[in-house]
Amino acid sequence: MEQLGEISRKSPLAKTIKYALIRLPKARPYLDHGILELDNNTAERTICPVTLGRKNHLFMGSEVGGCSAAIVYRLIETPKLNSVNPKSWLAWGR
Repeated sequence: MEQLGEISRKSPLAKTIKYALIRLPKARPYLDHGILELDNNTAERTICPVTLGRKNHLFMGSEVGGCSAAIVYRLIETPKLNSVNPKSWLAWGR
């Protein structure tokens, strides 16, 4: 806010500062709480194997096969998101 009084209102810098100030209330939680993420990279990394194998999975055999694959992906990806070794996590459930 202080800088806006010192620069031309029509300059690109003033427009950038106004843009940031308007969005600051929505960005504030990310600045106050370090655990929140500003991007969706975690979700992108999680769906990457599914996306890369899309053509391979096209002919899973049936709708039931697709549902089974979704369950397996969930069982593997959930421990990864929680920083747990999926192999150990699955073995623990026996």
